[in-house]
Amino acid sequence: MSFFETSVGEAGAAMRELFPETPLQENMYLSRKFGARVFLKREDLTPVRSYKIRGAFNFFRKRVGDGAGAELFVCASAGNHAQGFAFVCRHLQKKGVVFMPVTTPQQKIDKTRMFGGGQVEIRLVGDFFDDCYAAAKAFAAESGGVMVPPFDDKDIIEGQATIGQEMLAQLPDGVTPDIIIMPVGGGGLSAGVTKYLSVKGIESRVMFAEPEGAGSLRKSLEAGKVIKLPAVDNFVDGAAVAEIGAENFAQLNKFSADDVKLIPENRLCATMIEMLNVEGIVLEPAGALSIDALKEIPEQELRGKTVVAVVSGGNFDFERLPDIKERALRFEGLKKYFMFRFPQRPGALRDFLNMLGPGDDITRFEYLKKSARNFGSVLIGIETKDPTQFETMRKRFDEAGWTYRDITDDPMMAEFII
Repeated sequence: MSFFETSVGEAGAAMRELFPETPLQENMYLSRKFGARVFLKREDLTPVRSYKIRGAFNFFRKRVGDGAGAELFVCASAGNHAQGFAFVCRHLQKKGVVFMPVTTPQQKIDKTRMFGGGQVEIRLVGDFFDDCYAAAKAFAAESGGVMVPPFDDKDIIEGQATIGQEMLAQLPDGVTPDIIIMPVGGGGLSAGVTKYLSVKGIESRVMFAEPEGAGSLRKSLEAGKVIKLPAVDNFVDGAAVAEIGAENFAQLNKFSADDVKLIPENRLCATMIEMLNVEGIVLEPAGALSIDALKEIPEQELRGKTVVAVVSGGNFDFERLPDIKERALRFEGLKKYFMFRFPQRPGALRDFLNMLGPGDDITRFEYLKKSARNFGSVLIGIETKDPTQFETMRKRFDEAGWTYRDITDDPMMAEFII
């Protein structure tokens, strides 16, 4: 037995102080949909609803055991890492200071405070994470506190590797997964699990899922070195990382860029809504990445295979639900936004409405400005039950001589108007 396998086993055994193994569940809905045997490793069912508690606990136990005696711990996070950190602080009765950006939603602040149970102080610093992280590092240096990194550390990686240990033990007797899919943010989860699979001699095909707007692992594998993205889309907040961890990339650089699937954010929303409506499973965007990646595998490569998808988290703020539903409808082609040059005459609105079908619904109608005495710019949102209906609408608009522009997929217009 290798040193890494032994240390992961020790980490997993120690973790039972905090929570039982998360279940590996065969999902019949996804299995029927994709013609495969699909298992979900439900990390959304830890006490903090994400896998981050594993790495945090392993990092802590290495520094408080055997008389090491560290008493003050520090982290910078606005999400799952902060909550796992806080839970471990309370469990071990250690003082913790969490730095969060001032812009952090109150719900995340309250949950972190709740998990900390009086052991954790929260400090709000800066509008952006980089400012917050710099403040946390400065405080740790001044106070002698131990900085707990979110992913780029060998003890964090070792803690996340316990997912792989549990998964292999929980599979039915004689079953080895053909495909394992994991989400990637900073890379701690994927580095830990792939290393564990390697030392165990498991030769399953491994695939990774990154948000399309934050593909740091994909870019780094293409370049053969760690690449920092100039900008990221923060929508998938649990995986929106500009730079894969160096320690993690050292483990992951043996994979091909083709092993990383870039997941469109709007399609991810449709997957979240689907899992909520059909299975009653609440997922955060990052938690749905590996399930959505099933859509990236050609049918002939998936049919009849055994697949394990790691569901990394379920910390979903339901205040985001309207935006999630909106983006899902736009991806499915059921909702579009148009800018019309609307004539300022009696009966114009009635003429426009007559061009819509019985299953079409105007969800937004807003005059933005009058560009001339006889015309005005109007934002119109239309939802339909059949995406092919929009082609019929366009033909009617063109035949009637209306001037319009489809702005549904215009990122600038969507951000500032929609």
